[in-house]
Amino acid sequence: MKRSYLGSFLILVSLLLIQGLFLQEVMAQAFPFLKSGKVICGAERTKDYFPKIEGLRVGVVANPGSRVGFVHLVDTLLASGIDVCKVFAPEHGFRGEAEAGELIRGGKDEKTGLPVISLYGNHRKPTPEDLAGLDLVLFDLQDVGVRFYTYISTLHYVMEACADEGIPLMVTDRPNPNGFYIDGPVLDSAFSSFVGMHSVPVVYGMTIGEYAQMINGEGWLPDSLICRLTVVPCLGYDHETEYVVPVKPSPNLPNQTSIYLYPSLCLFEGTTVSLGRGTPFPFQVYGHPALSGSFSFTPESIPGVSVNPPHLDKECFGQDLRVLGLERLQEQKGLVLDWLIDSYENLKGQSDFFISYFNTLAGTDRLQDQIIRGLSVSEIRKSWQPELDEFREIRKKYLLYPDFR
Repeated sequence: MKRSYLGSFLILVSLLLIQGLFLQEVMAQAFPFLKSGKVICGAERTKDYFPKIEGLRVGVVANPGSRVGFVHLVDTLLASGIDVCKVFAPEHGFRGEAEAGELIRGGKDEKTGLPVISLYGNHRKPTPEDLAGLDLVLFDLQDVGVRFYTYISTLHYVMEACADEGIPLMVTDRPNPNGFYIDGPVLDSAFSSFVGMHSVPVVYGMTIGEYAQMINGEGWLPDSLICRLTVVPCLGYDHETEYVVPVKPSPNLPNQTSIYLYPSLCLFEGTTVSLGRGTPFPFQVYGHPALSGSFSFTPESIPGVSVNPPHLDKECFGQDLRVLGLERLQEQKGLVLDWLIDSYENLKGQSDFFISYFNTLAGTDRLQDQIIRGLSVSEIRKSWQPELDEFREIRKKYLLYPDFR
């Protein structure tokens, strides 16, 4: 009886939330001049896309940020009578229970009993068997707008698989918390990998729905494939909107500070420097046992977050970047190379600073070479400009929202 009451209660809550979102959407469409700051995500626009998927057998690509109000999208779909047949899980898992790089196993979702198919590890592209019996795939991931964050690679493989099987894909769009600028080296195709599949800069300034249109439009799927794509856009969003992600998109991006710092600090993953994995503040600090600094931290093993972080149980000295504050991080609108260069200069000769993964993350071998040769930040940034300018022109064709100035 208790389970029955709980199920009924969750259904009632979901339906009330949906009704509330209907009203928000009507107000946003009827009175677009009202700048309330409320962004309505694509998944929340249920009255627009529910009628298009009712009666269809649906597969859902989702993560913990796939929410309608306070309720997970999959739970909302089921409560509304949508025939969800299976779930596809990206890196970190469907409910977000796995750390970066951890093998995601398939199985069943404990809450719903739905089969869960992992799209990470050796199984990145859905197979024909995975898609068998589906009429449509619904893709709803909260991305952070950085090339080496693997959700856009998962998007590519899902689009490719859907195109192979002639199954339409619907992307319910979400704002990009780093969508207010473009920066970093553009990927050299020689360094294409799961942490960078396309010739885009580190920070590309697009929502995942816009990016899906670019994958189709630029012919990035193999064999001239085109995915039957529908994007359900956000309301009340443009590329200058400050969007605070309500649910952490992965275990090591716990807050907005880490999301803003991620584009710059993730490059440390290709070095011997720790970026705070195994602490309560990953992607908000950096340090090394041989660096100097008044701030220190000791990485520990944290199940589900970072089991074996770099410099496990060793005291690291470095910088606490949380003191910068969100406003200053927003104003930078670009990668901060100073931290990387300073660390290299201070550790040079004491350890092998770079590891092979660095060029994979950077998407080029030029950045490592430039740092070793002692080029200044301005010289390095100047070398990016021709390709960034070219990308900006490509990007314009696929924008769904007003661009930043």
